[in-house]
Parts: sequence; C-alpha cells; structure tokens
Amino acid sequence: MKKVLLLCTLSLFCTTLFSQKKADDVLEKLDANQKKYADIALQIWDLAEMGYLEEKSSALLQKTLADEGFSIKKGVAGIPTAFVAEYGSGYPVIAILGEYDALPGLSQQAVPEKKTANKAAGHACGHHLFGTASTAAAIATKNWLKENKGQGTIRFYGCPAEEGGSGKVYMVREGLFNDVDIALHWHPSSQNAASAGAALANKSAKFRFYGTSAHAAGAPDRGRSALDGVEAMNMMVNMMREHIPQEARIHYVITDGGKAPNVVPNFAEVYYYARHGKRDVVIDIFDRIVKAAEGAALGTGTTMDYEMIGGTHELLPNLTLQKIMHKNLSAIGGVTYTDEEKQFAEKISKSLGYEELDMKRALNIQPYKEEARAYGSTDVGDVSFAVPTVGMGTATWVPGTPAHSWQAVAAGGTSIGVKGMMVAAKTLTLTAMELFSDTKIVEAAKTEFIERRGEDFEYIPLLGDRPPALDYRK
Repeated sequence: MKKVLLLCTLSLFCTTLFSQKKADDVLEKLDANQKKYADIALQIWDLAEMGYLEEKSSALLQKTLADEGFSIKKGVAGIPTAFVAEYGSGYPVIAILGEYDALPGLSQQAVPEKKTANKAAGHACGHHLFGTASTAAAIATKNWLKENKGQGTIRFYGCPAEEGGSGKVYMVREGLFNDVDIALHWHPSSQNAASAGAALANKSAKFRFYGTSAHAAGAPDRGRSALDGVEAMNMMVNMMREHIPQEARIHYVITDGGKAPNVVPNFAEVYYYARHGKRDVVIDIFDRIVKAAEGAALGTGTTMDYEMIGGTHELLPNLTLQKIMHKNLSAIGGVTYTDEEKQFAEKISKSLGYEELDMKRALNIQPYKEEARAYGSTDVGDVSFAVPTVGMGTATWVPGTPAHSWQAVAAGGTSIGVKGMMVAAKTLTLTAMELFSDTKIVEAAKTEFIERRGEDFEYIPLLGDRPPALDYRK
C-alpha cells in the first residue's frame, strides 16, 4: 500500500513538474518576443486613433494574428474596425478581448512633463497596450495548443470604440459570443490586481436642439435660440441631481453652442452620460433626462431630437474564474523599474502632487477581494452577461496615476507601459492554458454564471436597435 502511495505521489510530482516546465517554456517565449510586442504597442500609441476610426491599429493587430495562423473575420457586427481571429476547433472556446481606441484631446509625448504630441488624440486609457497584450496572449496560447496537440478554440476579439462607442455591445447583440465558453480581458492600471471587478451601467446620447437664427441685437425677437434649449435642459438636469440615487452619475459637455455671439444659434448640441451600478436605475434616470430635454425645447420655442450613442450593462463578476486569474497574476508578479524608469516615475508622481513614489503598487499584487465599488463604465459589462467573464489590471502607469490623464499617456509610451503589458500577457496566457487543461473549471464557471445572471435572463441592449454609431467621434 505504501509503495502504491509513493508511486502516486511521485507521479503527481512529476506531472506537476512537467506542467510547470511547459508553463515556464511559454513564458520564456513571451519574454523572447517582448520587443516585437513593444514595437506593435508603441505603433498603436503613436497612431492614437479614436473609436471606430482605428483603421491602421486594427489592421496591424489583424496582420499580427494572421501571420501566426489565425483565421480572420473582418468588419464584424457592421463595424469596419471590429474583427474576430480564431485558431483551433471544438470545446472549449476561450475568448480574449482586445481594445485599441484612443481618447480625443489627450495628445502627449512620452516625457514626464505635459507636452503635446500635436495629435488629435492620445492613449490615456492604455488601449494600445490592452490590444497588444491580448494579441500576445492569444498567440502564446495558440502555440501551446499546437505544440501539445491540445483540444479547443482560442479566439481574439478585436473590440473598437470602448471609450463611449459601446463597440462590444454591437458584437454581443450580433451573437458573436453565443458559442464562447469563457471570456478573458484585462485593463491598464497604476497597480496590479485581479480581484472581482465592478462597472457602472451607462446610457449616453447627443441631444440636438433646433431654433431660428436672427441678429442677436437687431432682431432678437425673431430668433429662437437652440443654445437656450441646451442651457435650459442642463439647468433642469442639474436640479434633478438632488433627486436621484447618490451613487448615480450624470455628466455632459456642450459639443456645439453656436458660432458667433451676435447670431442667435439655430443649432446646439449637448452630449450626456448617465451611470449607476444597476441598469434599471440608469434607464429611469435617462428617461427623466429626456423629459428635461423635451421641457427645455417647449419652454424655449425650439425643437429637439436625440441620438443614442452608447449603452452598457454593469459588470457581472465570476468568482470561480477570478480566483484563478488572481492566482496566476500572483505567480507572475509585478513590475520592477530600472533606475531610468524610476527617475521618470518620480517626476510623474510629483506632477500628480505626491511627495514620494509608491513603488509597492507596481511591484506587488494587491490582496484578493470579492467585492468592488464601481467608478467607471465598460462595454465588457455586456460581454459578462453573455458569457462567464474575468479580468484584471496591471501596473502600466506610474503608481497613483489616474486614467484619462496626460500622465497615463506619457507612461504608456515608455518601457514602463510595456513591462506592465507583458505581465498582463503572461497572466492571460497562464489562465487560458489552465482553462484548456481543466474543463471542470469551465463548467463550474458556467454554473456560477447562470446562478448570478438568472436562468430567465433576457439580454436587451441599452442602446436599442440602432446601427453602430460609427461617426460619434467625428
């Protein structure tokens, strides 16, 4: 009996060592290709293409995957810059999400002081790193499947226009995730964490008011100001803030307020977001915003219409998967800076008002938590209601850096961003390998998914049946 137990123990030990060696081999190959992926990420960083305009960025990732033997479906869900890349066949189908859109008005050089690169946009949310790391993970997983004659399908989803354009919502609505078993994603951050995430549901729209032009001094009585309509709407919505749940968020920007002070504007536009942790609350708040717009038009003698731009669900966590992701991120570890990188980071940290640089957030992995507070929105939320989904964040920015800042753009264009990107690529790869190797995890995640979502759940996109808003950044 003791002999049998010893043999079993040795067998398990050898199997573990063999599995570890295979994992180490995969990670070593990712390290060997770091420069290749750094070049791709920095090309996309330099392109800085906004949502639904990411033609060159999308094409670069498509070519990278096609060169590695992936089949490519271009222009999916009616979006020219969206695509799906696939390798393998059969169960399980593991998806890795990738983004690559930039934000308007955040042009910045890769230097530790605010200095424009004279472009229309900048990668202030690190999606150049997001798309590239996910591509690297898909390729590494493909190579592992091929070398070990593994069963299953690895897919990369090229997801455009996350920043307000809700690109993934159209892809979910089109049924592109219907046969997916698990979806993996990540996001650039100022720390390393793989705890359960949260996101706010969101509805956004552009409200357009139409009036009558007239000379603002010579014949003001003949005019009806579209800008008055916008301002009246804004005033009513701002009063409404007192009477909505305190966790809700409403924000707007006037995108067109007229062209000259002495001309009564016959057109004006305001762009609104409404957010809350539950989509039903967002729907109610948005409906009240529409009523305010209708009242503003009535009161100013103008007319109004609106165009839905985006709409996303909150994020549905999956703890079965989240524990696996956290374990793998912990195994990979955080980011270590060189002396040069540390000098850069210290200058960035001072520009943010910190007395000293907190290197622990880059070096260490944050403790695992099963609850989170939502501060932003993402169209990954809709994916998480279609398929069990898990994500994480890695330190691609200097600790303490907020997203959507020039400091995020600057670090994302340096080796600091690349190092964090490779941590993400490795963690995604290990997680995908584990799911392919142990489909019991896949089935447990799917069981939890149904329990959390509800068996009778019906997916209704918050942006309705409108076609993709391809010109929302124009």
